[in-house]
Parts: sequence; structure tokens; C-alpha cells
Amino acid sequence: MVVRRQRVKGLIKLHKPDKPIRPVVNWKNAPAYRLSKLFTEKIHRLIPLPNTFNIKNTQNLIQNLDDTPLLSCHSLASLDVTNMYSNIPIGETKTILTDTLRRELANPQAQQEILKWYDVITRQNYFTHNKDVITQYDGLPMGAPSSGLIAEMFLQHTEHKHLPHITHKHKIINDCRYVDDILIIFDSAHTNIQQILNDFNTLHPKLQCTAEMEKDHTLNYLDFSIHKTPTDINTAIYRKPTFTDAIIPYISNHPAHHKYATVRFL
Repeated sequence: MVVRRQRVKGLIKLHKPDKPIRPVVNWKNAPAYRLSKLFTEKIHRLIPLPNTFNIKNTQNLIQNLDDTPLLSCHSLASLDVTNMYSNIPIGETKTILTDTLRRELANPQAQQEILKWYDVITRQNYFTHNKDVITQYDGLPMGAPSSGLIAEMFLQHTEHKHLPHITHKHKIINDCRYVDDILIIFDSAHTNIQQILNDFNTLHPKLQCTAEMEKDHTLNYLDFSIHKTPTDINTAIYRKPTFTDAIIPYISNHPAHHKYATVRFL
């Protein structure tokens, strides 16, 4: 049997304490790569996710903050889901998908087809390191086209089940999430970030978060620096310490999409 090579690579998180490594697998050589893309497209078309607690981009974040009433007792904090993709439970997420298909999709044959695709995609979870082939039996690989969607299925189900209770208990004014980063505005006269973090870390045994509190009324979230005044919230562009403003000159011998990527990023 010929095993197509899916090499694992490590991206060092230079902005994090102790410089942890994020493992990434290039899934383009995976046998289920095209099926993974097709699965994602079909789910988006047939049963789109509600995205109730999500923000789409930084423009959506600014609008969200503008619509948030702010008092002097309100505080900013962010939560980060630790190693999110590798901790998504495959079996539980399949149950969530099955229930959603039965509720939203009338065609039983289409339901079974999508579930078979899910099984094939999640079982093709292996990578090579040196000359060894290593199988990951649970969790999702970073690099598969379907990993983001499958992770969202599980996270949004968990949010709809538990967040209303946590929001009411801690008097959270606003909470929104982008992938694995959660922004929280809460009443610091009623609760504190440690109590909120403890409740988030009991939602599921595999979901654990770390917290960062505002400093000098300022919190860095995604690529924004959010500054809180007594009655308002101001935002500015934030660049991580590892950011460099070096760009590829337009007259250089590089593909055009490489040059435009820098402009889109900035």
C-alpha cells in the first residue's frame, strides 16, 4: 500500500509564553482532500450554521462594539481555546451532525451520504514524521478544508446549550467569538474573569481556555487594540511584536498574488 505523504510542520507561536508549537498538516496530498472540500460546500449550502455568537471579521467586531452599551463598571477580557482543533471530539460532533441532518434535511439518502463522507474525512487523520506514519484517533487536523466547519458544529452546539446560562449568571454584557478567540465584556462589580473562566472550562472536558484581562483599560483582540473609556470604546490597529512591515517590491520577480497578499493583509 502506498501512503500519500502528509507531512506535519510546526509553527512557533512567538507571541505566546514559552513559545509553543502549533502542528499543521498539509492536507493537499490527502486521499480525502477533495471530499473534504465537497463536504464543506454541501453543508454550507444545505444546513448553514446559525453563527449566533460569531463575528465574521473585524468590521463586524467594530459594529458589535458600537452597539454595546458601556458603563464604568464594565471590563474587557479575552479567552483563548487551547489547542482547539486537536480537542474537538469526533464522535460527539457526528451525533450533533446526525441530529441536525434529521431535523433540517428531509432526504434520508442525503443524510446517510453526508454522514459517510464525515466518517471518511475524520478517519483519514494521519501524518508522516521522518519515516513514521502517525495516526490521530480523535480531534481534527489543522490544514484539512473541513476542520473549521466541523469545529464550528461542535462549538456552536456547545454555545447554544450553555452560554445563555453563563451570560445570565455572570451578567456578561457582550460575548463574541472568532474561531478560538472569545471577547467578553462583563460587569466587574458582579463577577471576575477567574469565575467566568472556571465556568467556561467546565463546559466540556476537552475544551480548556486561558484568559487575558484588559491592562490600562486596553485589550488586544485579533488585529485590534480595544480601548475602553468611561462611556465608549475606541479601536486601533494592533500588530503583534513579531510583525514586520517588510513588503515585496512591485517590480520584483514574484507572482502578483504574493504582492497583493501583503496589501490585503495590511
